Amino acid sequence: MQVSDEEILKEFKDPATKEKAFNKLVNAYQERLYWHIRRIVLVHADADDVLQNVFVKIWKNLAKFQQNSKLYTWLYRIATNESLTFINSRKRKKTTPLETDDYDLKSMLSSDPFFDGDDLQIRLEEAIETLPDKQKIVFKLRYYEEMKYDEMSEVTGTSVGALKASYHHAVKKIEKYFSED
Repeated sequence: MQVSDEEILKEFKDPATKEKAFNKLVNAYQERLYWHIRRIVLVHADADDVLQNVFVKIWKNLAKFQQNSKLYTWLYRIATNESLTFINSRKRKKTTPLETDDYDLKSMLSSDPFFDGDDLQIRLEEAIETLPDKQKIVFKLRYYEEMKYDEMSEVTGTSVGALKASYHHAVKKIEKYFSED
């Protein structure tokens, strides 16, 4: 039985049903958030860590959720921000494979037991990795999540026009990446 976001929020405000409501939220959104995070951080173990941080933040802040946006766009905003924070933290510490000479996205994805894509999918991921962070996020939200621009605007805090431009530029860069082979 699918539970509504309104029901989850109502139950979360009641101390007697708060934990039950949170468990419903986790069950309803865990897989979608995991894959959203995974597409940003790429590595399964990192995605699990970020997802755990996301749910901690949600637990701490759900009572303050104003309902000015849809619950799932608020959750995606938290997941996106936590993913970017994770990537930036790794870059500062220079522990991310992206900072080493032996970084090979193809090897990393091929050896990942949770990645089930083919060579074309690996090449697409390599092309996406060449994009600036903003374009990368916009492309992944639109391409993988099939998110509408107005929802992306709520998630990213960016205007619809700027998102459309970012997506257009990302697509052109990916097309160029594929045409250079």
